Amino acid sequence: MSSPEAATSRADAPTIIQGGMGVAVSSWGLARVVARTGQLGVVSGTALDAVLARSLQDGDPGGHRRRALEHFPDQDMAARAIERYYRPDGRGGRPYRPNPTLTVTPSVAAVELSILGNFVEVWLAKEGHDGLIGINFLEKIQMGTPTSALGAMIAGVDRVLMGAGIPREIPRLLRDLEAGREGGVTIDVVGASRRHVSTVDPVATLGAALPTLRRPSFYAIVSLHSLATYLYRDPDIRPDGFVVEGPPAGGHSAPPRGRLTLDDRGEPIYGPRDAADLAAIDKLGLPFWLAGAHGTPEGVAAALETGAAGVQAGTVFALSEDSGLDPRVRERLVDALRRDALVVRNDPRASPTGFPFKIANVPDTMAERDTYEARPRLCDLSYLRTPYERPDGSLGYRCASEPVDAYLKKGGAIEETVGRMCLCNGLMANIGIGQERKDGYVEAPAVTLGQDLEGAHRLLEAHPGGWSAVEAVEWLTSRLDPAVLSRAEAVTVAAR
Repeated sequence: MSSPEAATSRADAPTIIQGGMGVAVSSWGLARVVARTGQLGVVSGTALDAVLARSLQDGDPGGHRRRALEHFPDQDMAARAIERYYRPDGRGGRPYRPNPTLTVTPSVAAVELSILGNFVEVWLAKEGHDGLIGINFLEKIQMGTPTSALGAMIAGVDRVLMGAGIPREIPRLLRDLEAGREGGVTIDVVGASRRHVSTVDPVATLGAALPTLRRPSFYAIVSLHSLATYLYRDPDIRPDGFVVEGPPAGGHSAPPRGRLTLDDRGEPIYGPRDAADLAAIDKLGLPFWLAGAHGTPEGVAAALETGAAGVQAGTVFALSEDSGLDPRVRERLVDALRRDALVVRNDPRASPTGFPFKIANVPDTMAERDTYEARPRLCDLSYLRTPYERPDGSLGYRCASEPVDAYLKKGGAIEETVGRMCLCNGLMANIGIGQERKDGYVEAPAVTLGQDLEGAHRLLEAHPGGWSAVEAVEWLTSRLDPAVLSRAEAVTVAAR
């Protein structure tokens, strides 16, 4: 159940949550800038083990990740990662060394790299200020959640957010880790004959080096009031707040309720049943934020009028100069926006999770059919793999984006492979650390944004050369009376 120390009241809740986007698009640098304005800066918690490993192999530009690792309480663990991955002069054009994949029962090397990757990202985001930092996890990446949460908590993360599923086990996981107990989550296994759980034991993993841990507040990302009500009713699974995400929001989104129907562009059609009853969520008494098509000053004001504490915004921060996007990718996006040629499609087939996924139509990315079809079909990062139980009770792993013949041999259905993208590799390419393979193939980006681009268009009109994350925050809150802002934000406004 929620503790008084961890719960966030509506009175002290931030007005703006900067969304957790892609793989390190919501980077530590972006989250740190937003947090310093008095709002909630959020790092993406997806694939941070690979981000750390690849950044070290690129020579750790700026020395930031090694600086963070110097503050990790178990220096032997940190030293093992540096010895394995750090290359002072970079890779010299060679492919990245693979990092161990996460499984239901991960190897020691996989556990350590996951803990370290999440620690580093949160520690850097929190460095040098006392603002709030959150981390965003995906329910669909269950096998990485326990170790990721432990690493983030060692760094002192203030908030955990999770969507793309029903995150009912996260409150208990955070309580167990705070108490130094083994914590885990149930893993969805196809054809399971028994319960499968992925766990991490803080004491066994770090021993005497384990610091005192503090449970962060937990915000569940939901699309419907029925899910919010379900999570609220049981104190054991009750979150500390909700982010209510509408269909236009970037990344993965919930599919429409009922039978899937597509429009003439091949996108899912949402109807009245897919709209959350905000009055019902408001009655629960927990703070909530609106996400998806609320990233304007008017959207923020309207959200507050519904009883929300504010909004979660992603696109205006993803396109800011402080985001983790590769500057070359971001410039192509902004240029398309400038020409009014940027379109974001809700693709029902792209993600191997089966959830609709937003894809921006950027040239030379996986959004283009020729680029998509030219990519050799493979799965080597494996974050979106689905575990399945073999007849003998052992576990196997498959991904609808892997080679079709391999997927079929593992019991997958061929219709599940149609149109699937390798999001893991594409999202790594978005931030400039895509794999360069021995045969010369270079991974292409797979860019995701929200479908509502009004906020980005208006910011570009105001800042033709591009805008910073601070300018995005100032613009989003520009129509609010300082009296209605959070205490931290009011201090920021008064200081300007």
